[in-house]
Amino acid sequence: EPSLYTVKALLILDSLGQRLLAKYYDGTFPTATEQAAFERSIFSKTHRAGGEIACLEGLTVVYRSSVDLFFYVVGGCQENELMLSAVLACLLDTLGHLLRKEVEKRLLLDNMEETFLVVDEIVDRGVILESDPQQVIQRLSLR
Repeated sequence: EPSLYTVKALLILDSLGQRLLAKYYDGTFPTATEQAAFERSIFSKTHRAGGEIACLEGLTVVYRSSVDLFFYVVGGCQENELMLSAVLACLLDTLGHLLRKEVEKRLLLDNMEETFLVVDEIVDRGVILESDPQQVIQRLSLR
């Protein structure tokens, strides 16, 4: 059955698989222990892979790496990979514009507040609000 709630989680991990940012939007992984185990699992399966889409534990995971970071958008097994990919592209493009460089760990940590704002402008409680980076940048500049 179609739903607006398409994103289950949005993650940013460093090159060692450590969490820098994680937003879980439903009860799929209710405890911190389950979230950490999922993050370890997803990182071990994707950090050497050349692909951009993976199926893991019945979930669709769209991912991309940038310098020393790994970005993940997680949806249900029935989710449209193109929508999840659009969310990921919007996140990366918006962060790249705000940081005025390629997104790397040090810059991301120095601008964590803006990073959280970007994530909140793109996805709210699992609902995709925006997939156009220019719209997100415009909204953030109004704040």
